[in-house]
Amino acid sequence: MTTAATATKGRPRGFDRDQALEAALMEFWRHGYEATSIAALTKAMGINPPSLYAAFGDKRKLFTAAVQRYAQTHGDYGARALGQPTARGVVETMLRLAATEYTEAGHPPGCLVIDGATNTSEASQDVAEELRGYRESTKQAIAERISADVEAGALPPGTDAAGLATFYAAVIQGMSTQARDGASEADLQRVADVALAAWPA
Repeated sequence: MTTAATATKGRPRGFDRDQALEAALMEFWRHGYEATSIAALTKAMGINPPSLYAAFGDKRKLFTAAVQRYAQTHGDYGARALGQPTARGVVETMLRLAATEYTEAGHPPGCLVIDGATNTSEASQDVAEELRGYRESTKQAIAERISADVEAGALPPGTDAAGLATFYAAVIQGMSTQARDGASEADLQRVADVALAAWPA
């Protein structure tokens, strides 16, 4: 006779995939991909290793799922900012929301997409590339919005869209590091103030 346990491939009754994924996300966010062990993940998720593999495939696939969840939840400030009508609005909103999100209580400081693969070996370069892809996509979106405003006459004709986008991407990445070093939201909002002062007149 098939039992409930075998039907769910070893997952406990009441298994909540979203809740388990959120727990895994927190582990990866706190420690980074390579430093997060299967033992730590299963303990945080409240399941055993066979259950993890049955539900998510393996650690690498679990990480991708966790990053996707992060992008849709804690890290959705970028997508929200891109809804602003002007490039300056996009950048300011992104900086302000990042300052709040990076220092919010209840989860690790900083940004998973920025810091999740800071220390990776050659064997985990695909993880670093995955996160780099997210960062480059956001930077490219900022550059495109700046270029559109230049073409519309809202920014000076000689504005370096790619350079400006890279500058603000660097500021956001630095804000994540500062948050992990203990900076407060007020500290990061001041960083945003200074960065916005560099916006082309």
